Amino acid sequence: MAEMRTRKTTIGERTLLAFDFGTTRIGVAVGQELLGTASALTPLPARDGIPNQEALKKLIDEWQPDLFIVGLPINMDGTESEMSRRARKFGNRLYGHYGKPWFGVDERGTTKQAKSIAKDLGHRGSYKDNPVDGIAAQLILEAWFADPQG
Repeated sequence: MAEMRTRKTTIGERTLLAFDFGTTRIGVAVGQELLGTASALTPLPARDGIPNQEALKKLIDEWQPDLFIVGLPINMDGTESEMSRRARKFGNRLYGHYGKPWFGVDERGTTKQAKSIAKDLGHRGSYKDNPVDGIAAQLILEAWFADPQG
């Protein structure tokens, strides 16, 4: 007899991956909607905003997310920036490759907040010693949990 697998589709039981889009690194966090928790993961290396596809596939295979959250770097006056357009393109590519919905979250202020958190944790700011990208993705996901759109 074949093993029956159930698919998590109920809101509240979903696993989410959040991304802090960048041109050289893309911050990543994973969260469980039921608990409303988010944890920073190792950033994905990227070249001109395009992530290493092997690393991205490995991440998605490992976590099996139900949906994606992508931070949108909106200008302080609320208008779209070039980076927010590129982040939307990244979200659309995620959907195209993996068939999972994605939602954008205004990420204004998350990098500054992430740098402050990293400093409080004792990180000095060097690339290898700096978890800012993952912390920013975690903050983006926590913002989505506070005001979900899905």
